[in-house]
Amino acid sequence: MDFKLKTISKSGISEAIANAELYRYLNEPEEAESICRDILAVDPNHALGLRTLGLAITDQFHGGAGDRYAEVEAIFAKLADAYERSYYTGLLCERRVKAQLRSGRAPHTLLPLLERALQCFGDAERVHPPGNDDAILRWNRCVRLLQSQPEFEAEEVAGFAAEDSPPA
Repeated sequence: MDFKLKTISKSGISEAIANAELYRYLNEPEEAESICRDILAVDPNHALGLRTLGLAITDQFHGGAGDRYAEVEAIFAKLADAYERSYYTGLLCERRVKAQLRSGRAPHTLLPLLERALQCFGDAERVHPPGNDDAILRWNRCVRLLQSQPEFEAEEVAGFAAEDSPPA
């Protein structure tokens, strides 16, 4: 038998997004990823479709070589909004660090990636929409992660946080 993918309608995109988000909430990221790919087949620049696809893939990170970090980085680079590009790239870096920590990777080897997450959240904060403090919340989570891991090199972390911290 010859099975081919079918195309959803443009009018069905909002319902498809709702389904993708529901599958992410149900911890079924593969289903969410599949739905997002159907959305992007119809509208390749659909911002919510791109964001949800990237997040669904990062939901699948396990800290190994098979994590699709570069793929998600390319997806988030397609976001038209500067805030979203910075914020979601920061989330990508943060999630990769957490997955690699869970898999037993030494914290000090992850410091450059965590610093990149902090840089992205700082960039996002500088251009954030009024009333949206998500970048600050993520920044603080990363700093707490640094503080919770004594293996992170304290001198480098303190120097980065003091020099590159976004203005209050």
